[in-house]
Amino acid sequence: MNKSVPIQPGPEQNARTFNQFSRTPFVSDAVAKHYDSHCSIDSRFRRAGRILQILWMRENGIPNATLDEHGAHLGSYLRADAAEAGRNFISPEVHLLALRELLLREEDAAIDEDRLLTNTLSSMPLVFNAFGPLALNTKLATSVFRQLLPEFVQSVECLVFEHSPGRRDDRYLADRSAFDVAAHIVTPEGEAGIVYAEVKYSEDMAGPVARWRERYDQALQEVRLYKNPDSAILRSAPLEQLMREHMLAQLSVDRGITPRAMFIGIAPRLNRRATAAFRVYANELLPVPDDDSTRVRFQHFTLETLIDAIDVAGDQQTADQLWKRYCDFQRVYDAALAVIAPKSLSESPSPATAEPAQTGNKDRARKAGSRTRRAQPDDQAAVSDVESSHG
Repeated sequence: MNKSVPIQPGPEQNARTFNQFSRTPFVSDAVAKHYDSHCSIDSRFRRAGRILQILWMRENGIPNATLDEHGAHLGSYLRADAAEAGRNFISPEVHLLALRELLLREEDAAIDEDRLLTNTLSSMPLVFNAFGPLALNTKLATSVFRQLLPEFVQSVECLVFEHSPGRRDDRYLADRSAFDVAAHIVTPEGEAGIVYAEVKYSEDMAGPVARWRERYDQALQEVRLYKNPDSAILRSAPLEQLMREHMLAQLSVDRGITPRAMFIGIAPRLNRRATAAFRVYANELLPVPDDDSTRVRFQHFTLETLIDAIDVAGDQQTADQLWKRYCDFQRVYDAALAVIAPKSLSESPSPATAEPAQTGNKDRARKAGSRTRRAQPDDQAAVSDVESSHG
């Protein structure tokens, strides 16, 4: 089998050192209230992620929702005029792309405009912020996807958002299941293919789940993906969305939409519930024979891995923006310490739980893994949150 040659980074700035924690900084009620972000049902990761969004908003002069607007008590929602101006996106170009996708969305697509435009913590704007630059630059997209899936992707032709090959179609799942992103690609063998992606940010994988349909039982047997199609764990809150979307991807191959497909999941490394769900789901899958190209494989990656791939591909500005907004939990640690500790302590070095992103000569050329030591694909392995019923 022909394999793509990994794209090497060209001449660029010296590599920079980024730190990542081994666990999410704990945010107490007092710290959350100090930042006007207290929500009693937030998971540990979502609570820290909410403060990270508030810090990003304050740094960029983005006003949060007023008292008469939705989400004002959480601090992580944009004021209406800021939302309308596109301040939830990393660039005007990505904002315009999101608006175009809203106008040309597929029939019955589940795009929540409020979450997309005003909710900084939602994974919906994250999808556009992370994949929008790739949709606008297929050369960049090709470099990124060839790093993530070198044996499956030779080039990227285009990306589409909130996509389903057959929404409410009985030949598929007869529901509204859809993917956050679908990247139309050419494989190293010259075949057309699609990489279907599900992206998580702060989701705690606690549900709610989709109403169970008879068609799901039929599809579970039909797609031949699972060790035990009757397994109760596939129907549980952490896994059932992954199951539905993986089946949808397999059915897209079986129905001739595309000859090849891959299903991937992406979530922050520190969102333990999401990454655990990916691993558990992967353990439910049958092994795929190397010579069977009709089976849709599942892989999962950390959000840090995706950001690092964008960095290595040459778009350091986008990588820096994404890192600072979504993954730099050093900022949450510093902000929390400044609230609960004397000033002298808040100026002390970070604890041993902060791991160096790289070691050695800082003048080395940038390479994969430079942003965080653990920003690598996890073992091959959920699914909605209170603020997000999908994606």
